[in-house]
Amino acid sequence: MTSRDVPIKTIHLFPVLDQLLIELLESLSAEDWNKPTLAKLWTVKDVAAHLLDGNMRTISSKQQFVGESPSDINNYRDLVNYLNELNASWVKAMKRISPALLIQLLAITGNQYCEHMATLDPFAMARFPVAWAGEEQSFNWFHIAREYTEKWHHQQQIREAVNKPGIMRQDLFYPCIATFMYALPHTYRNVEADEDTLIEVSVSGITNGMWYLQKNVDSWTLTTNKVKPADTTIVISPDITWKLFTKAITPDYALQNAAITGNIKLGAKMFDTVAVMA
Repeated sequence: MTSRDVPIKTIHLFPVLDQLLIELLESLSAEDWNKPTLAKLWTVKDVAAHLLDGNMRTISSKQQFVGESPSDINNYRDLVNYLNELNASWVKAMKRISPALLIQLLAITGNQYCEHMATLDPFAMARFPVAWAGEEQSFNWFHIAREYTEKWHHQQQIREAVNKPGIMRQDLFYPCIATFMYALPHTYRNVEADEDTLIEVSVSGITNGMWYLQKNVDSWTLTTNKVKPADTTIVISPDITWKLFTKAITPDYALQNAAITGNIKLGAKMFDTVAVMA
């Protein structure tokens, strides 16, 4: 297969996103680094440190080093708890380093991270599946796209905290939200509906911002093709969408700021979607 076959192309965007991150962090004041973010108890500096952790772990994995392996992961919740502990311990340790050093480390590791991602065969099996999509095995292209959403939404958390927009633009936002949409079939996995029931999800204000969830005999399938009139239509803004899928806002708040026509109960289920490990 060629790169043209990759459903969501993100690999070329990593260097762009990283450069924008470095420029953003270099522009921050001392006060900015301590501002709270949407990432619960994390400050701007904590979120930046978490991004560095992602780079470090990926590079270490490339070097055949995975660190301490958990022995008691029996289900999804166990995995989430383990990752939360990893993240918290790293962020706490990184409080010892200066913002200037953090920027330097992000620049150095960002280049190595991007180089490694570009070497992956998009249709080989990823080392870690995209668990929030309900997958037990994932192709590398999906793993790469998942990693892109991590870098995008954490940088956006920083930008919101310091009021510096810059990545809510079509070329950078669309691949992120398109990846998040792959969580929808997993969200609806236990929802009963007539075969061929179609749910339309429209993210307003972006080009090609429509996705369709179709009920098959025993599952739901995500598509960008409208095969029939939708039984339920959901219209949601870009800002509410990414915050909903990353648990930055509650489902109720998102639902109050969206519009559903048709089967309201069926459409409301979408607001249970989570596209991060949480």
